[in-house]
Amino acid sequence: MRLTLKIWRQKNHQAKGHFELYEVEANEHMSFLEMLDVLNQQLIEEGKEPVAFEHDCREGICGACSMVIDGKPHGPKARTTTCQLHMRFYKDGQTITIEPFRAKAFPVIKDLVVDRSAFDRIIQAGGYISVNTGGPRDANNIPIEKDTVETAMDAAACIGCGACVAACPNGAAMLFTSAKISHLNRLPQGAPEKHRRTLRMVRQMDREGFGNCTNFGACEVECPKGISLTNIAYMNKNFLAAAVVSDED
Repeated sequence: MRLTLKIWRQKNHQAKGHFELYEVEANEHMSFLEMLDVLNQQLIEEGKEPVAFEHDCREGICGACSMVIDGKPHGPKARTTTCQLHMRFYKDGQTITIEPFRAKAFPVIKDLVVDRSAFDRIIQAGGYISVNTGGPRDANNIPIEKDTVETAMDAAACIGCGACVAACPNGAAMLFTSAKISHLNRLPQGAPEKHRRTLRMVRQMDREGFGNCTNFGACEVECPKGISLTNIAYMNKNFLAAAVVSDED
């Protein structure tokens, strides 16, 4: 199949970006990233600079392959990362627009690659537990209600790709932050630092320049792991409680 790719090219964060058109021959069995590999090989052979894009596992686990495809983070297929999107979902002769995630807190590094280290700093602000839980066997001996475990593990499925931020008209990171808070705060191992963790992570999120949530709901729709909006409500509840009882400034 022959495709026309309209790709965003930008040298760095300070440079002005623009779209460029490319023609590429792809096989319907290729993944989206394999199709871009073919394009880059073609550009290298022509003595041109390849398109910069981020990737790692290519198994839908790490979230590194983040890009906006035809206006949708990770592309048109629901609950699917870019690396797991296959060219059989496209038609011969189709034009595909590819651009980076757009958010103030995610500055463009080059082309389709953005700096998502703001997520790392939110995690570092409090996304951990300091309780000694022992080995796996010891942790498994702690009785936890089934519904609580399932809710916490559903939140833990977040891969930190940033699709929620890219989809949100406000550039909010509340779905990501709430998933990390919900994962740890719901389990007994994370309970001792519950209030401190919530305050630190929410305040770091605000410092990074993310927008506020207005319940638009695009974050949940575009999330490749289907993280629920209910986590945001849980985080807000935790934050209010923490603001009352915590002695942190």
